[in-house]
Formats: sequence, structure tokens, C-alpha cells
Amino acid sequence: MELKGMGTDIHRLALVDPSAKLGKDVRVGPFCIIEEGAVVGDGTILEARVSIKKGTIVGKNNHIFEGACLGGLPQCVGLQEENCGGLIVGNGNEIRENVTIHRSMYEDKSTVVGNDCMLMANVHIAHDCHVADEVIMANNAMLAGHCTVGRRAFVSGAAGAHQYVRIGAYAMVGGQAHLVRDVPPFVTVDGLSSQVVGLNLIGLKRAGFTSEDRKALKEAYRIIYKSGLNWNEIVEKIEKDYPEGVGLEMARFLATTQRGITMERACLPTIGEARQAARNADARESSDVESNSETIRLRVVDENGASLVPPPSRRRAG
Repeated sequence: MELKGMGTDIHRLALVDPSAKLGKDVRVGPFCIIEEGAVVGDGTILEARVSIKKGTIVGKNNHIFEGACLGGLPQCVGLQEENCGGLIVGNGNEIRENVTIHRSMYEDKSTVVGNDCMLMANVHIAHDCHVADEVIMANNAMLAGHCTVGRRAFVSGAAGAHQYVRIGAYAMVGGQAHLVRDVPPFVTVDGLSSQVVGLNLIGLKRAGFTSEDRKALKEAYRIIYKSGLNWNEIVEKIEKDYPEGVGLEMARFLATTQRGITMERACLPTIGEARQAARNADARESSDVESNSETIRLRVVDENGASLVPPPSRRRAG
């Protein structure tokens, strides 16, 4: 039986399965498709061409824009639809044009998006991801399967996360970053190098963290990236020094990482250091130069293969 709340407005060109459940004051635009058993909460607005797939529960007061598809099948080879789980979207989210969020690949589990998030155009959230409250993901940001994003994290445009990567609370990920390891909470990742470049101090201030909180995080950051301790020593020291508050949150995140954490950019060679290394190598091999010019490849890559300097340049051999 079709369940429609009071004040529900369904456009005549929309297709709503009779078993779908719509709350009060739901607005369904033209060419929307709401499949069997889907649930749409009170006050939610679906603009044109939105698809709410089977197994999807959408909470209250969400605004879902044109072309978004919620609850699509996981992109996994050989997976049968009857073995898939669901998708749960919380309340008060803004989900912009052409966003795709997929169902869980496990029958008894769900992909989860929290409350008050903003997912900008073309964001992709794969199966079994968990996105916490007040997360912002900018245009074309992508999460592979099983990723976790902490509360009030910001993922900039075209950034991508490998499967099982965790992005900690209040972290800031720069545009076009590619993440293959966990991003600790409260830090900033540079988009060019995909490495940590310090704390997200602006975000912390905006979120109301006290000066004492920021001081504690600065000290914890030094322990992680500057102390020279091994991994077990780092975790033990932070757990000992910060038994509560933001330090404890950092310690818990580090203690539960499975992929390791994103490195600090300062640990990698700078462009100046790379160029000097090239000059030194050129000087050592100058006796073997058979022509007046040669191509020297000034290219340094990080541990993930990302280039840290411009493409090869051509210059005179000295």
C-alpha cells in the first residue's frame, strides 16, 4: 500500500512505487523514480530526475538536486542484487546535482551518510562508506568502498580516497589529493603532494576549539611527525600524555589505523633539494658526457607516485 504523508506533492511525471513510503510535506519533482520499499522522510525535496533506489532510507528535511542517484548497486564484479544491503541518509543534508551513493555490498549492512552534510555536484560515495555529520565534500570528490569520514571534515574538489581509508574529524583535504592512507583528525592535507602540511587551525577556530585544545593538538602533532619515535612509542606517548579531550581522540584514531597514516610533506625532499640533487648527479657524471647537451629529468615522486616537481626540462650540461 502506498503511504503518503499530508501535504505531499508528487509531480505527475514522477514514478513512485506503491510500496514506497513518503512522509509529510515531501515534494517529488518531474521524472523522479522512487523504487520499491524506499523511504523518504518528512519535508524532503526531490528536484527533477532524482532516483531513490530500492533499500534506501532518506531522513527528514533533505534537499536532493537534479540527477542524484541514491542507493545504486555497488560497483563490484559478480555481486548479486539480492545479496546487497541498504543505504541510510540522515536529516538536513544538501545533496547536489548528479551525486551517487551506493548501497552496502553486504545483505545485513548499510552505507551511511549522517546529518547536515553538503555533498556538492558529482560527488561519489561508494558502498559501505560511513560519512559522519556536517561533512562537506566538494565537486567531484570520490570515496571508494568502506571509507570513513569523520564529523565536520572537508574534502575538496576532485580529491579521491582509496578503499578502507579513514579521514578523521575536522580534517581538511585539499583539491585533487589522492589518499591511500588514513588522514588523522584535525590536520590539513595538501592537494598537490597529498601529504599532511599541519593542523587545520582555521577549521578548529571556526568549530569553537579553545586555545588549550589547539595547544594540545600542536603538541600531539609534534609527537607524531617531529619526534622521531617509532609507531608504538608515538601511540603510547599520546595516550599517556592526553587521557582526555582532543588528544585522546587523536590517540584513539592512531591506535586503530589499519593502513597507516598520511606522511607529512616536510619529510619529503623539497623542489630545491631535488634540483640540487640533480645538479650533483650531473656534476659526478660530467666526465662521461659525449655531447654538449642532454636531457636531465628533474622529477621527484612521493611514496604514492605523485610528482612533486614540474615535468622534465631541457638544459645545457655544464
